[in-house]
Order: sequence, then C-alpha cells, then structure tokens
Amino acid sequence: MPRAKITEVAREAGVSLSTVSRVMNGNPTVDAGLAERVREVAARLGYSASPLARSLVLGRTQTISVVIPDLANPTFQAILRGLSHAAAKAGYHVLISDSEERVDDESVLATTTRRRTDGVILCAPRLPQNELSALLPAIGPAVVVNRPPQPHAPTVSADYGAATSELIAHLRSLGHRRLAFLSGPAHSASGEARRRAIAAACARDPFLEVVEISAGVDFDSGAAAADAVLASRVTAALAFNDLVAMGLLSAVASRGVRVPKDLSIAGFDDIPFSAYTSPPLTTASVPAAQIGECAWAAMHALLSGVEPAANVTLAPQLVIRASTGPAPG
Repeated sequence: MPRAKITEVAREAGVSLSTVSRVMNGNPTVDAGLAERVREVAARLGYSASPLARSLVLGRTQTISVVIPDLANPTFQAILRGLSHAAAKAGYHVLISDSEERVDDESVLATTTRRRTDGVILCAPRLPQNELSALLPAIGPAVVVNRPPQPHAPTVSADYGAATSELIAHLRSLGHRRLAFLSGPAHSASGEARRRAIAAACARDPFLEVVEISAGVDFDSGAAAADAVLASRVTAALAFNDLVAMGLLSAVASRGVRVPKDLSIAGFDDIPFSAYTSPPLTTASVPAAQIGECAWAAMHALLSGVEPAANVTLAPQLVIRASTGPAPG
C-alpha cells in the first residue's frame, strides 16, 4: 500500500501543510483540538513524518559523533555500548570514528563528523591539552571522556589515579618493593594520572621503587616488553591495560617464568577476558558502560539546552585474582 502523503493529510484535515508538519513534529504552538484532528487523520491514513523531513524541520540530524582512539579495545567497545544504548532510547543514532591512535587524525575526524551530526563526544582523546582547548569551542556541543575538566565541555572520567594507588597498595601488602609500570600512549591523560599516583606512592614509601617501561595498548606491545621487564629485576608489573598485561603474561610464561611465584602481573580495565587468563588477572574494574551512559547524559543535556554537570568521575574497583602473589624470597 503506497505511503500516505502530507498533502493528503492536510486536505483531509482541512489545514495547511505547515500545520501538519508542526503537529507531526511535536510543535506545542498548534491548538490542541486542531492537533488532535491532524493526528487522527494521519493515523487513519497511515501517515508518519519521514526522519529526513523531521531533521530538516528541527534543524537536527538526531545523530551524534563519537571519536575513539582504538575500536579494537574492549573497554572502548563497552563505553560505546553504554553510550549507544542510552542514545537510542532518546531516538538518537551514533556515528563512530576510530583514530587508530593517530593523534593528528583526532581533530580532523571531530571536525568533519561534526558537520553531519548534532554534537561530538571525544573518547580518551590523545590530543595535547592546548590543541584540545582550541578544538572544543569549534565543534560544540562536545563532551570529553577520560580527560581532566575542560573549560569548554563537560567531562566524564574514571579515577585512574586512585585505582593505581590501590593496585600499588595491594602489591606492597604482598611484599613487593620494586615494580615495573608498562606505560601506554605518550599523550594519554589516564597514563599521566597513573604516573602521578606512582610518584605519590614512592614519595610516601621510601622502600618502594617503580621502573617505567614504555609499552603500548595491545597484546603485542605487552609481549614485546617481556625482556625489558625481566631485565629490570622487578618482582611485579603494572600494565597500562589488561591487553598489555595479557601479552606480558603470555610472553613470560613462554620463557619459563611462573606467575605469580616469580613475577606478579596486574592489568587495568577488567575486560571480559581478564578473568579467564592463566592465571586469572588482577586488575582494576573500570565502569566502562556507565561512563558511556554518563557521556550521553551530558550530551543530551547540552542538546536540550540544560546545563550538565561540569565533571563526572567514576571510581574503578580493585579486582584481586591469582596473577598477583607474595614477592619471591
């Protein structure tokens, strides 16, 4: 059956095309009785406003853009899941762009996708702060995930520093004094928060020593760091995330190193696989889906003309499993 046209609804209801358009798009300025008549005719004829027409009338695309640094990372996938589910409930779609850890691509992706969407959510952007500060006013409304508070956009983040302090305290309680920190991307804000927590822990504890080893964000980078970790003569390693920890775990096991008897390993994020490694991975559980939901809530508030909270910080939870144990000897 052919779809009814707006002209048919207008003729049947005895109103103008613009009145039908206003009624079908929820404009409250139309008289209630007249609006009810238009809706009754539209329902009887089987007419509904097309999404394209609605977006043109409202000046909205009902779509937001999300720029992330690594779509392969399960934590970012969980953030996107929470965000997209929340956005869908409000009738919005999500356009995803993956910068693949290329810092120079982030501002380009954010700018180009903003032209086709109603707002941009930057998830863990790696941009230097001065570049991020210059970008945000140009692409607003914008929300930033996992960066410190920003002057031109609300932020949603996990407290990576507090969680790092808890992991260090756990390892110290097991007698570990010399640790390795397998760091991630150079411009990672969460990585910098962890460095500050490590520095504070070392300042408080004269018997604690932490060696930083440059790694990355994936399984391969963790495996590649194995020789450096073993050469550093540490008794425990803190990885940038669970993927890096898993790579290290696999590589040291192939060299005959027993975890945790010879070396304790801790990850970060608590991705689904971390409970099923051998041995299961001690980690910090980041509420990734909730971060996504909060990011959408902040964006929805901006789109609705409501002032959102300037900064929302969520606390990861320490998850102790068998990959950490007493220090050797």
